[in-house]
Amino acid sequence: MNCYSVVKLSVFSSAYWIFSLPSLVHSCWLLILLSSRVTKKTLETQTAQRTAAPYVSPGPYLVEYPYEYHFTINEELKCKQEKPFVVLIVQVAPRNRAHRDIIRNSWGSEKLANNQVVALFFLLGMQTGDDAEQVHRQLLQESKEHQDLIQGDFVDCYKNLTIKTMVMLEWLNSYCSSAAYAMKIDSDMFLNVPNLVNLLLKAPRTNYMTGLVAHGAAVLRDPKSKWYLPREILSEDVYPFYALGLGYILSLDLTKKLIEASRHIKPLYIEDVYLGLCMRHLGIRPTEPPSYSFHVFPVRYSRCEYSKIIATTTLQNMDRVWIWRDFKKPGRYC
Repeated sequence: MNCYSVVKLSVFSSAYWIFSLPSLVHSCWLLILLSSRVTKKTLETQTAQRTAAPYVSPGPYLVEYPYEYHFTINEELKCKQEKPFVVLIVQVAPRNRAHRDIIRNSWGSEKLANNQVVALFFLLGMQTGDDAEQVHRQLLQESKEHQDLIQGDFVDCYKNLTIKTMVMLEWLNSYCSSAAYAMKIDSDMFLNVPNLVNLLLKAPRTNYMTGLVAHGAAVLRDPKSKWYLPREILSEDVYPFYALGLGYILSLDLTKKLIEASRHIKPLYIEDVYLGLCMRHLGIRPTEPPSYSFHVFPVRYSRCEYSKIIATTTLQNMDRVWIWRDFKKPGRYC
């Protein structure tokens, strides 16, 4: 999928035309959003009145952050109304209604675990392409039906995952700061919500992040690698400790601290590594989770095995709704 960087020219009004200019970097595009009410004459006048700084691309390994992104779909009051103990945020593509429905009909339907309120949200960016307007209309209808969508005005693509994650932290800090914890989780994961809550009931309330923690991971210097970083972007050869992006938990006090730390760290496009760099800047090390609770490789389903885990990736052909229903049936797990 093509990636886009969004640049807003605030001198213009809020109605937009969208023009795209091909970039030479990672099939990404620069979207310049111009007002549909700006005529050539007014544009020339405005240009003459002020000298705008030329746009400088962050290049292929960095993203547009810090930047003032806004929410085109939001749930501003849900956390105030529900007062969740833990907030689950699934980062998912705008078109991927199927994954959202699978989660809503499986582990995402658990709103109460161990007497603690659990809230679920899906975080999206903007769809691009010929069907962008149609997808947005569908999202508005979906939002009306489920009240669980959050959409930022950045373009949704792999290279913008760092933007997506930082927008998630900004949203949590602005609209859900009274919760104790949040978990970012990928859409292809299975989550044992009661086990998650049990873990958090015993966890620290401040400076806490956990997940599958990477130790001494090497910075990849092979230009053919999906996660290649040249030395001029990151000079060190080993990453700091960081929680893998497939699913990590943080105490809500960290949202504001990480946003502040991000002002001092180059915005790498590898989002989990970027958070690890921000955590190191704060002098906080991610906490190791209980053994065998997080799995980057899919755990073969059985009621017994799934009763022991917190989160695992799943195979593409697995019927996750059936698994969840079977898992929730009464009776002994092992």
